[in-house]
This record gives sequence, structure tokens and C-alpha cells, in this order.
Amino acid sequence: MTRLMLGRTLERICKGVLLLCLLHFLIMMILYFDVYSQRFDLFSRFNNGRNGSRSNVSGAGSGHHYYYYNLSRPNATLASYLATGEQLVPSVQPENTQTPSPKPLPPCPESPPGLVGRLLIEFSSQMTMERVQKENPNVTEGGRYTPPDCRPRWKVAIIIPFRHRENHLKYWLHYLHPILRRQKIDYGIYIINQLGEDTFNRAKLLNVGYTEALKDAEYDCFIFSDVDLIPMDDRNLYHCYDQPRHFAIAMDKFGFRLPYAGYFGGVSGLSKKQFLKINGFPNEYWGWGGEDDDIYNRITLNGMKVSRPDVRIGRYRMIKHERDKHNEPNPQRFNKIQNTKNTMKKDGISSLTYRLVQVRKYPLYTNISVEIGKPPPRPIKG
Repeated sequence: MTRLMLGRTLERICKGVLLLCLLHFLIMMILYFDVYSQRFDLFSRFNNGRNGSRSNVSGAGSGHHYYYYNLSRPNATLASYLATGEQLVPSVQPENTQTPSPKPLPPCPESPPGLVGRLLIEFSSQMTMERVQKENPNVTEGGRYTPPDCRPRWKVAIIIPFRHRENHLKYWLHYLHPILRRQKIDYGIYIINQLGEDTFNRAKLLNVGYTEALKDAEYDCFIFSDVDLIPMDDRNLYHCYDQPRHFAIAMDKFGFRLPYAGYFGGVSGLSKKQFLKINGFPNEYWGWGGEDDDIYNRITLNGMKVSRPDVRIGRYRMIKHERDKHNEPNPQRFNKIQNTKNTMKKDGISSLTYRLVQVRKYPLYTNISVEIGKPPPRPIKG
């Protein structure tokens, strides 16, 4: 009896051990197939990427693309992969076709490092437009230039009143283009040509230049220069300042001294805001003289002051020439100067009239030809 009970007990123990071994075997098989399926899935993904890239190449001409799906995972079906968008996309990363945006330019330095200081200015050598153009290959059509390596504060229009001064213009362009480029100026040059042989009107031409330049670009600074004046120092920077600027303070014809305290002739500069504040320049100064003094009065009467460079920097050479015909001294200039306060509100950019005849862009400048009318008849003395 005891032996029978012991045998049954051993039989139960053996069955339990056998069941445990079978359970262990099943668990090991499950784990084995799970690991195997994961490794097979990784291999399948790799093949899908390769096959996807191949289909992009070989199927490009035919318009067909072939995709491969991994169905080795448990419960994996084609429908489940169709529901998962990422499985349908080849693993090849798309190329970045966007070009990186350029870095913003730094502001131009207040004192550009390329300046040389005092210059040797002479007018004895023969000058041609072809030579000047070869000297300035970076100047674009219309006499425009922008520094490629920095961002200037001002956009400058340089206005030159003009008639029958072609030889002077060659020298002016020869010297000024290199100076302005060294100064890191964003500029355009505008020659305002008075057509006909009526009396010359410098200030009215300057008003025309202001108006026409703004049609060409959004300038905020205007330099007004006679065509026969060349700066002798490139540290005399051609841009605008907090106050209206008088550049030509020491001409050779005046012994390199300011002729009088209120002198504002030759070369001057005003910002757009300053120019509009004084209603531009007078239109009724026909002939030589007086308009620059009127402009000086407009500046002071509107609460501004004239700023000037150091006398050692503001030196200029003038190209010698005879006085132009039809630009005789204006006998009415002294009376007009005394009445600036009464006339500046109604005589200026707000009352400007002219007829635009032609705008032509040359490699080194923009030529604007205009008709500005005739002076009113002078009162008969009696």
C-alpha cells in the first residue's frame, strides 16, 4: 500500500516536471520567434529603402513606383500597412532644395578704412568718357553704385545743374566716382541739363533734379554740386548729416577760405526732410548769384544750422573757365535775398513747373534734359 502511494506521488511529480519543461519550451519558442520577427522586420525595412530608391530611379521614366511591405510581424496585414502612411514612404530622405538666405550686411563704418585723405587734383591730362568708364567697372547704368560689403545709412542722389559743360563733366566723373566708392556711398548721379539758350537758373534745376531723382529711386539724401568743383580730400564724406551740410568751404579761388559766414554755394547737402522743411530752393533766381544765400536764409529761418567739415578737409579745386553766356550776374539778387522770409513759402519745390524732355541713362550718369521757361521781364527803370 505504501509502495503504491509512493509510486503515484512520483508519477505526479514527473508529470509536473514534464509540464514545466513543456511550458518552458513553449516560452522559449515564443521569445525566439518574436526576436526573429523583429530582426526580419529591420532587414525588411532596409530592403524597402533600397527598393524605394531603386523605384525612384528605374521607374522615373515609366511613371511607376514599387513599394515593399513587411508582413512578418504578428497580426501584420496589408490593410494595416495601408493605414500607416509612413510605411508607404521610402526611407530615402528628400534633398533640401531651398537655398539658405544671405546674411544681412553690417552697417558701413562712419570712417571707411579705404580713404586716402589729401588728393592730387589736376586738369592738364586729357580726359575721355571711355577712360572714366574703364576706371569704374562697378558703376552700373545711370551712374549707380551700392557698396557690396556693407549697408550705408543714406541713399544719396547727387544733383548737378548743367549746360554746355561736357569737358568739365569728364573730370568730375573721373575724380568723384572713385571717391564716392571709397566712401561706401550708395549713390546715383543726375545731370540736369537746361535746354535752350535762355538765362540759366541753377536753383530751379536743382529742384528739378530732386523731383526727377525720386522718380528713379527712394533717395533720402541729396547732394547738390557744381560740375566744376572737385574735392581735394576723400574724408569729406558725401552723405547727409543732422543739419544741412556745406561741403565746399575752402575753394582755391577764395584762397582756401570761407568767403563769408553765410556762404552756402558750390556743394551742399540736405536730407529729404530738411529739403522739404525749407520748401526746396527758390525758382526765381535767373542768372548768376544769390540763390545760395537765399537757401542759407531758408535754413536759418526754419531753425536749422549749417554744418561744415574741418577747413583742412573741405578744400576744393575749381576747373578754370570763362563765365557762361546767358548766366550773367542777376541784378535783382540782393533785393530777393532780403525778402526770403516772405517768399520761401510760396516760391520753392511746391511751386516748381518745368517740361521734361528726355531721360537717358549713360554708363556713368543719368542725363535729364528739361525746359524750365524764361525769366519774367525786368521792370523798366524810370
